[in-house]
Amino acid sequence: MTDALIREREMLLRFSAKNYLSVSGTDEISLVASSLKGPECSLAPIPGTDLSALPSAIIYGANASGKTNFLKAFSFLRSAILQSHTRGNPEGGVPRIPFKLDPARARETSALEAEFIVDGVRLQYGFECDDNAFIAEWLYAYPEGKRRRMFERTGNEVEFGSHFKGPKKILVDLMRANSLFISTATQNDHEELSKIVAFFRRTRFSMNVAVAKELINNTFKKDQVDPRTIEFLKSIGTGIIGFRQMDIEIPDSVRMITKEFVSIARKHMGETATIEDDNSDRLRDVAIEFSHAGVSGEPCYFGLERESSGTRRLVLMMNTVFKALDEGTLVVIDELDASLHTFAAAQILELFENPKINQNGAQLIATTHDTNLLSLSTLRRDQIWFCEKDETGASHLFPLSDIKSRPTDNFEQGYLEGRYGAIPYSGDLVALFEAK
Repeated sequence: MTDALIREREMLLRFSAKNYLSVSGTDEISLVASSLKGPECSLAPIPGTDLSALPSAIIYGANASGKTNFLKAFSFLRSAILQSHTRGNPEGGVPRIPFKLDPARARETSALEAEFIVDGVRLQYGFECDDNAFIAEWLYAYPEGKRRRMFERTGNEVEFGSHFKGPKKILVDLMRANSLFISTATQNDHEELSKIVAFFRRTRFSMNVAVAKELINNTFKKDQVDPRTIEFLKSIGTGIIGFRQMDIEIPDSVRMITKEFVSIARKHMGETATIEDDNSDRLRDVAIEFSHAGVSGEPCYFGLERESSGTRRLVLMMNTVFKALDEGTLVVIDELDASLHTFAAAQILELFENPKINQNGAQLIATTHDTNLLSLSTLRRDQIWFCEKDETGASHLFPLSDIKSRPTDNFEQGYLEGRYGAIPYSGDLVALFEAK
């Protein structure tokens, strides 16, 4: 791989959270490869270092251990960066959810931070907030491994490093207490910070375990079903051989409601209204149907309501996965194995592990209960993470590489036997009935 391609790659290196949902103290997940032996063909060099980035990390843990909460913390970081200035209520505070099992902790601040690569430079960005405002915010760059302060915020004051380019004072004046400086600057076309924010904008989340047909139809109003998604569905035996997308005319009753809404909105919002001109006469909806081979060989089309929950979920998930692989971006998936056969989950994971397929350095973070994935020969010990709660109800993350093991160990057996923790307590249900 050329140096130019390495520099162009965007990579997440680390994400940490403190005092958010079930994460009480500071916990983090790292996508930096450890020094332990393991498969190296899928590793991506980190510019300016002798370290490498991992293509994926999978998180195991009992139900309600906090796996999803950690993903939600990352989603909160992303949404605050992208939307706190434009969509935040000026008087609405910060929509964080602190650890509430400890009243003292609930009154303390939350903190989120990420390290990542953009344009060949390692960056460190984070913020601290309470229920009302962002208390602190920081951005550091590490060109050639040396730290440069881009900006540091304390309350409503922002100090800039000598390498920060572009307007400063006007952006600070526009910043609200409950909006991030980076969000404010990006919404006002700050070129340098916009490149950094684009990393988070391109990060995709697949958090819906149950996917209704309406969600699929709405998604593909603006997008297209990737042909590779159809091929994947075909390859795993769903019976699907194709699809069609049909335009559906909106009923007159819906058109009338739309017209009335626009009229009422303009009446009450007056000059501040941003409602587009009424185009209810041109309103249309779309419906996706998948084809199966009939006895005669002719395609037979089924509506989404007749497809399994796993198939419906795969349609959206695989479109997201293929976009990430094409663009070399990060995708975050909750419950990778939900409603999926273990072979399908393994194939999705191996798309990221195969350097011939994952040529652009895409990354995957996923939670799962599928212990069969622990038997994949392509997975390293530093890619396997566990999440468990302590006696106070706080979640903690730790990698298998922190536990004494050998690369030849049977990780699936070891996990099921409880050697690594992060498994549910196996109570005796039979004893409960016998005790009645």
